[in-house]
Amino acid sequence: MEVVASIVGSAVAATGRLFCGSLYSMIKSTIKLQSELDVFDKEMGSLIVLRDDVKDQTELAEKEGKVIRANVIEWLREVDELQLKVKPIEAGMVNSRKLSGCSFNCRKRYRVSREVAEILPEIERLLKDSSFNSGVFYPSRRPRAVEHIPGPSIQAQTTASKSLEKVMSQLEMMTNVEVKMEVLNYEEAWQLFSQIAGDVVGLEQVRPFAEEIVRECSGLPLAIITMGTAMRGKKMIKLWKHALNELRRSVPCMGGVEVKLYMPLKWSYDSLEEGLIDEQDYEDSVNRGIALIENLKDSCLLEDGSRDGTVKMHDVVRDVAIWIASSSEEGCKSLVRSGIGLSEISVGEFSSSLRRVSFMDNKITRLPDRVIQCSEASTLLLQGNLPLDTVPESFLQGFEALRVLNISGSRIQSLPSSVLQLGDLHALLLRDCFYLEQLPSLGELSRLQVLDLCATRIRELPRGMENLNNLRQLDLSRTHYLKTIKAGIISGLSCLEVLDMTLSAYHLSVKGEVEEEQTSFEELGCLERLLVLSIRLDRIPCLSSENVTWINKLRRFQFFIGPTANSLPTRHDKRRVTISGLNLSGEWIGWLLGNASSLVLKNCLGLNEMLEDLVINSVGCFVCLKSLTIASSNSSLRPGGGIAAHSDLLPNLEELHLQDMTYLESISELVGHLGLRFQKLKLIEVTRCSQMKYLIFCGHFILTLPSLEVIKVSFCDKLDELFSYHSRQKMYPDPVGPSLRILELKNLPKLRTLCRHEETWPCLEQVKVIKCNLLRKPPFTNQSADVLKEIRGESQWWSTLDLHDDRTKSSLQPYFHPAEDESNASQNLWK
Repeated sequence: MEVVASIVGSAVAATGRLFCGSLYSMIKSTIKLQSELDVFDKEMGSLIVLRDDVKDQTELAEKEGKVIRANVIEWLREVDELQLKVKPIEAGMVNSRKLSGCSFNCRKRYRVSREVAEILPEIERLLKDSSFNSGVFYPSRRPRAVEHIPGPSIQAQTTASKSLEKVMSQLEMMTNVEVKMEVLNYEEAWQLFSQIAGDVVGLEQVRPFAEEIVRECSGLPLAIITMGTAMRGKKMIKLWKHALNELRRSVPCMGGVEVKLYMPLKWSYDSLEEGLIDEQDYEDSVNRGIALIENLKDSCLLEDGSRDGTVKMHDVVRDVAIWIASSSEEGCKSLVRSGIGLSEISVGEFSSSLRRVSFMDNKITRLPDRVIQCSEASTLLLQGNLPLDTVPESFLQGFEALRVLNISGSRIQSLPSSVLQLGDLHALLLRDCFYLEQLPSLGELSRLQVLDLCATRIRELPRGMENLNNLRQLDLSRTHYLKTIKAGIISGLSCLEVLDMTLSAYHLSVKGEVEEEQTSFEELGCLERLLVLSIRLDRIPCLSSENVTWINKLRRFQFFIGPTANSLPTRHDKRRVTISGLNLSGEWIGWLLGNASSLVLKNCLGLNEMLEDLVINSVGCFVCLKSLTIASSNSSLRPGGGIAAHSDLLPNLEELHLQDMTYLESISELVGHLGLRFQKLKLIEVTRCSQMKYLIFCGHFILTLPSLEVIKVSFCDKLDELFSYHSRQKMYPDPVGPSLRILELKNLPKLRTLCRHEETWPCLEQVKVIKCNLLRKPPFTNQSADVLKEIRGESQWWSTLDLHDDRTKSSLQPYFHPAEDESNASQNLWK
């Protein structure tokens, strides 16, 4: 086409120079018009198809109550405006294809060509902007009902094929669109398997095995289709038994299964970047681990778990992983017999070529009392075998190359001395061995890097531990019987990066107060590589700024100070201090606040005196602190003697929790002490403060809480308003909670008002009001229905609300959910 156009172009150009003179340039430009029109047609057609698809998505999302993203709305508007521009051009294009021969026609064609050239870049830009990687709507926080869509019947195959054809056509046009194949529920999986395998699954003898095979496929369509195809028409029961057994053993049991199911998933595995987490410091190891997990998720080999920060693996993907590890052609074979209910280990399954062995999560009662020849094995996983109570002396002697030994979650009471022959051991994991009381001297395990003794019954650290020069992580959390750590053991662990003693019975003391030959708090300063620390202390150490330099270097720490201090997690636990059961009068906690992101003060005396010392002696503000909890205190928190901070001592505070404050009348008492402005405060939670009359006084110090997103108040008998206002503040135009999203109020019998009469909270999404019978005028308006997602409360309370007008109530009615059962349960619990 281009060759012909070139020849014709040359001929017309020559003729133009002789006969058309000044029309030459115009004629030259119109020669390529046909190809430009073809590109124009194709690009504009693709854009319209995309526009229609996006419109379909937005209409469906709006029906489900979702909010369309602003960039999507703007893109649709631009496409519609462009289409209006294009219509006259398209009409001109039709005419231009008909016109030929005269200079008048050339002018027409030239004009169309110029307009097409101007509009094409705009079409290309809109095509480029159509990916919408974040989706067409904002994520909804409201639970959405799941519609049951049964799998297609045989009669509906034509419809299903058309749907698939539509998806494929969309994929051809939008190569950047990611399509995730969701797993099927059991009914859908059974219907699909029945269609593929045929009528044989209805046979009485076959059906139980067929059902179990479907369960083993765990809803993965590829697995269901592959297994259904392999078993189609097979009536011999032995074949079904064999298929089920092999599927449970992670073996490709039937012809075609390896090629059609296992090999495609193995391709995803083979495409992964290789790498191990080894020989790196703690933070690098964590970052590398996260990167590897994300890589596995991107390759569809892992997916997000049910809770934040967790992942899970589909059963079939796990089977493939086991198959890959067990059939490696490079001699690095694995023996995996996990989670299949074994009570004993068969010696015949071991071989000298094995590199990794797993019998985890079984019911093994005893191990072979003989030498097992596994000289190449680097990993032995025996965790999760609760009946196991003994490791025979000879069992580990054949595992001389072992680097990882995990016996967690068993009933062993001791370890055999043969463990000391494992010179290459890097990780010894004994977590949740609740009966483990004794350990051999571990000093010979010079390469040991990780020692996990969490929730064991040990009473003292074993002799020789100070010689573990390569130990990086020591977990002594939940060691409720640990009483003795000899001086010099901790300080001798020169490479230690993580020391976790959360909820341990062992309390560190400062020098001069520590019992003879016991380790002290000061020993920790010798650990130059320490990055993560969690310990319990008898009292607050009195340290100078020079003595806390090692604390400043820590990336994470938790200090539990006092006889009753324990772990209650918050969102800001990265650097946390919990003080409980102490008299804080005369104590200086400035060095703690200078490093902590979270401070918890529970059941402490002398709070007022401690706060006064803090105000008097502080040379600056505490910028790190983001969460403050004060609980079980008789202090009023009123500044005494006129002592109050002149600037905000906690400028970055995001969370404030107050619990069981007997005499506290308002949070403003704390505001007065510490000069708080709450400019970054996101959450206020107050419960069981019996004398509290209002939360915050809005006046000279605080005009508004610009970042506040969550308010939770419960069981405050005298509270009659959330915010109290200075007379001048009542004229202030802005709402006190412009960003408030969640409001939870429970058992507040005297609460009448939340804010000023005409004030509204424009971002309010969730409201829960239980046993607040005097509250009649919440800050709802007609516009609230545009943002609100849920209102929960008693029906009687809802029916007696005094809103602006009936229109407001009717617009909010769809979001109201009765909460009588929850109200009664809460009341009974309190009684």
